[in-house]
Amino acid sequence: MRLSTITNWAYGATVALTLASGATMLMASSAEQAERAAVEQRAALDQMTSALLEDSYRQTEQARAYAITGDPTHVIAYRREKAALRSVEQRIAHFRDVGAGPNELNALHQALQLVDGLTEEQEAAISAAQSGNGETARAILFGNEYGRELDNAAAQVARFQYILDQRTEATVLRATEAARQWRRMSEIMLGATALLFLCVLYFILKQRILRPVVRLSDVVTRLAAHDFEAIPPDFRQVDEIGDMAQAIRIFRENGLERQRLEQERDADRIMRDLLSRMTQRLQGCDSTGDLVEVVRRFAPEIATGFAGRLYIHDARRNAMRQACEWLSPAASVTEFSPGACWALRRGQMHKPTGEMIDIPCEHLGEGLIRPTICVPLSVQGESIGLLYFEEPETVLPEQRERAEKYLEMLAENIGLALANLRLRDALREMAMVDALTGLANRRRFDMALADETSRSERTSSPLACLMVDIDHFKRFNDSHGHDAGDEVLRAVGGVLNDALREDGYAFRLGGEEFVLLMPGFNVDQAMARARQVQDQIRNLRVEHRRQEVGPITASFGLAVFPVHGRAETLVQTADAALLRAKAQGRDQIVVAAVRDGTSALG
Repeated sequence: MRLSTITNWAYGATVALTLASGATMLMASSAEQAERAAVEQRAALDQMTSALLEDSYRQTEQARAYAITGDPTHVIAYRREKAALRSVEQRIAHFRDVGAGPNELNALHQALQLVDGLTEEQEAAISAAQSGNGETARAILFGNEYGRELDNAAAQVARFQYILDQRTEATVLRATEAARQWRRMSEIMLGATALLFLCVLYFILKQRILRPVVRLSDVVTRLAAHDFEAIPPDFRQVDEIGDMAQAIRIFRENGLERQRLEQERDADRIMRDLLSRMTQRLQGCDSTGDLVEVVRRFAPEIATGFAGRLYIHDARRNAMRQACEWLSPAASVTEFSPGACWALRRGQMHKPTGEMIDIPCEHLGEGLIRPTICVPLSVQGESIGLLYFEEPETVLPEQRERAEKYLEMLAENIGLALANLRLRDALREMAMVDALTGLANRRRFDMALADETSRSERTSSPLACLMVDIDHFKRFNDSHGHDAGDEVLRAVGGVLNDALREDGYAFRLGGEEFVLLMPGFNVDQAMARARQVQDQIRNLRVEHRRQEVGPITASFGLAVFPVHGRAETLVQTADAALLRAKAQGRDQIVVAAVRDGTSALG
């Protein structure tokens, strides 16, 4: 029951009890008034009865005094007293008006008749005394008969007073009992009112209001201080306190939810800052190795508790090769074909285990014991890598959902960085490659020469340099056009590229001039490779517009470090040998001469 209803009922009951108590007090007062009225009536009747007896006694005294003394003044007084008396009916009516009852009036009537009888004897005595017969008069007034009649009148008056006393006493007793009963009821009503008031104070104000409000106040104070560990008391009653408790519970739940959202927002901000920092590091990477190191460092922080691997697509082998791993993943092989992963097939995240049953990837192997996630690294529809994750043993659904969002962002950033690196490498490669022949250009040659000469000097290993120049190249352009000359250059470039696909480098320096760098080749090995190239060039057959452009030959100049000099002069030495080969009739191989019979290392 609601407090307002209880309060209204208590208020109504208090008012009713108060009114009832007031009514009983009024009734008790009325009973007391009735008691006082009965006593006052008795006093008035007693006074009237006493006056009646006194009148009778005065008349008797006056008559006796006249009979004894013969003094006429006594007769005058007697006549005056007798004249003052009213009739029996008038006197009885007066008693009736005062409140005498029928029994009392009957006794009074008999007493008045006896008194009136005494008056006749008194008149007879006075007449006898006036006639000079004093003895007779005295005999009448002092005789036994007169005395008995006087006593009978007094007895009737006493009887009247007795009946009056009985009635008055009964009336007073009834009034007293009624007053006592009404006072008792009034006291009971007052006690009930007081008890109700105390009950209201204790059960409603203290038990139902004060104690719950104090407990709720403590909870509200703690909640106001953002202490959401405070648990509101569970007041199930349907009243204002219950409504307050429910409102506080809702406030706490909202506060907990707000706190959870703030924590998630803070965690998300931290994670996004971490992703932003990783993205900045990825943008500063100059090589795939740098990218792999950044991923190895940041991935365990972003995907907390998720063991995983980074795979990068190897275009030459058409395989996904592991670049790095973190937190010791238990499943997935280190290398597999792109078709072995459903994420790469579908181009989107793939989870073979969990709430939704799906097909496991072939690269996971057998005995998969925990849920895994594969996230493809795709750019413009092309899969260039894969992020593989294994979920922790204990992870909540909401944590998994947030983690998957971060994993997708992580994969997107890594994919973009990897694509940028590949694009940068491709652009660098394009800048380092001769567009006509597909061989490395002069810029690449300078870089490779510096690296190889430094390594050769550091490791004391030989380095061969073979300069190649197509003989009479201008003739092809003049006779068949520049397109034919381009075809000849492409054919020679193909021979040089095939000759050193795994053992060295082939470059086009410009025009019809080429160079081969052969790390680790001594003079004999380099000479053998030069003869092989010479033969393949001689065997070339190039057609332009269905017409053979003629025989193709080349001149070669060979120099080997450290036999033919210092590393920094290796190219100049080979170029000098080439000039001698052209001067000696072309289509031949000339080896540089050893200066002073010593090597550059000597």
